[in-house]
Amino acid sequence: MTALRDTLLRRIAATGPISIADYMTECLLHPEHGYYTTRDPLGADGDFTTAPEISQMFGELMGLALAQAWLDQGASSPFILAEPGPGRGTLMADMLRATARVPGFHDALRLHLVEASPSLRAAQAERLPGATWHDRLDQIPDDLPLFLVANEFFDALPIRQFIRDGAGWRERVVGREEDRLVFGLTAPVPLAELEPRLDDTRDGDMIETSPALPALVGEIGGRIARNGGAALIVDYGGRGTTGDSFQAVRGHQKVDPLSEPGQADLTAHVDFDALARAASPAACAGPVPQGVFLERLGITARAQALASRLSGAALDAHVAAHRRLTHPEEMGDLFKVAAIHPRTAPPPPGTET
Repeated sequence: MTALRDTLLRRIAATGPISIADYMTECLLHPEHGYYTTRDPLGADGDFTTAPEISQMFGELMGLALAQAWLDQGASSPFILAEPGPGRGTLMADMLRATARVPGFHDALRLHLVEASPSLRAAQAERLPGATWHDRLDQIPDDLPLFLVANEFFDALPIRQFIRDGAGWRERVVGREEDRLVFGLTAPVPLAELEPRLDDTRDGDMIETSPALPALVGEIGGRIARNGGAALIVDYGGRGTTGDSFQAVRGHQKVDPLSEPGQADLTAHVDFDALARAASPAACAGPVPQGVFLERLGITARAQALASRLSGAALDAHVAAHRRLTHPEEMGDLFKVAAIHPRTAPPPPGTET
């Protein structure tokens, strides 16, 4: 039994079942026992591996796509280059290396990172000297164009789950049964904010909402609409989907999300329709499958150029990395790419639909 589970059991005994959003917040961000606040979860020795850790090609192409968007909007100087949830700094380091030869880009950028984990901030500082760190996205200065990349950031936002029951909804909550955490359901009630989903769901269907997503995406979209810029958002998910996507991963394996709170990564699929709505007054392009996005940007040509200098096991690993990033049966279809941009400017390359 983990210390956080004891804390949650006592809380539920005192005040009743909690939403999955509250459960995720405690598990991921508890100051003493939270998953992100107590460890480096990335890589082979961690619990999961993200696209930047698979191959440098991912970050290189993301950087060049944002640099092209910067050029398309007149190469503003200065501008903010930002990343929420930068992991070990791998993605941003690859982006900066790839854009080093874009005239004026590095001289104009001001690097800002949003990170809650002290251990990950330390790793980022080694790779990204000169960056400025923030606890929240809204702490980034709001007086310059914003060019932002977010890779597997929105999937970690807490969600709520609702099951349709006639014209009402039952919320899935976390309760207790003796010394165990268990799922339960509230009584059905009509919810005004979910009324539009009555048109595309049936009794028994589950839908998921992300309470924090509208404000975060609205912050990004509002800044880009006012000041210019672009955001590339990469995550797994779909458009207005139904079903249970809440999952826990530990040691690269799926585990019971209630079994060891604070010891596993908790995520859920991103609703890209909700993301697009929240981006207004800016425009939102996509989502397009990650494989399509990377192929449009020339990942195969880049992979061939890198392969020419490799052999043996290194070449095999490189070929496998290309497949993992792009193939429909790997990350190519599951992950999507959306772009937020001013309505007066074209979307970043690769995100056209």
